[in-house]
Amino acid sequence: MRLARHKYLCNWVLLVHSWDMPNLPAKPRSGIPVAAPAIPRFALYGEAQGAAPELLHIEDVHARSSQYQWEISPHLHQGLYQVLWVRSGTVSVVLDEQRQSLPGPVAIVVPPAVVHGFQFAPGTDGWVLTLSSRFLSDGDFQTVGAAFEAVFAAPRVLDMRDDAAGAGRLDALMRELGAEFAFAGAGQPPPTTAWLARALLWRLAQVQAALDPSAPGNAGHQRQAQFTRFLALVEAHFMAHWSVAQYAQRLGLSTPRLNRLVRAASGRTAQALVHERLTREACRRLLYVAAPANSLALELGFEDPAYFSRFFRRQTGLSPQKWRAAQRVES
Repeated sequence: MRLARHKYLCNWVLLVHSWDMPNLPAKPRSGIPVAAPAIPRFALYGEAQGAAPELLHIEDVHARSSQYQWEISPHLHQGLYQVLWVRSGTVSVVLDEQRQSLPGPVAIVVPPAVVHGFQFAPGTDGWVLTLSSRFLSDGDFQTVGAAFEAVFAAPRVLDMRDDAAGAGRLDALMRELGAEFAFAGAGQPPPTTAWLARALLWRLAQVQAALDPSAPGNAGHQRQAQFTRFLALVEAHFMAHWSVAQYAQRLGLSTPRLNRLVRAASGRTAQALVHERLTREACRRLLYVAAPANSLALELGFEDPAYFSRFFRRQTGLSPQKWRAAQRVES
């Protein structure tokens, strides 16, 4: 069991908590599906318990919705960000308490922990892009952080019927991203997928600023914006070993309130997210930097290499030296 856990943390697969998978909500005779008493929580919609999404995932609308008679029943994700792009056809959408039906081209933004459901007209053409919270920390966050925060501060429906040029640019990015992702098959997606996803977020941020210059102000949207800012702070300061209290102070929150906010969005504590980010960085360096573990410990902000070894063992089940040796054997 320990070995399985360290692979999730260190082979850069999103660590997703296992949920008891409830039955799918019953579908009504017509109209948008109604939510069951317990809102289903999925990795990707309808997938088996314990499925672990990649850093990013993209698929066309037909691939999943056609399996469910073009209806995706109301559900939510923790720690996953989604963009639904409808190029043509019609979609009826549920976003928490909001319900709306409109034709494409339209972009629908779904932050974590937002209840959402879709009913598509058969033959609707589009894409669903899913990003894990690790998208913020893998790669150059500075090139995408502001756009990420702006796009996912709240659930949104971006009607682009009056912006043919903007819709064309978004559609081209989605199609190229989908093609690059599909080209990798079962292998690791190429770096171009992350680059295209970042470009897509910048484009969405521009569209959003033009269509909806006033940010929504309800409490749920504010909490999502705070969680996104927390992830950005973690990326900037995790190697300085900030305490949770320091993150809370920077966000203007109490420590218990920050923990409640992070748990609601991700299913984990603030400390757990910080430790996961630090562990991923340690794994990267152990794998790609030919330096002793003691030297890497100092680079990662640990004053005592022995403490780094104990921390790493708690997180992965192996000492840094044994973890590194195991990767060499596997490769």
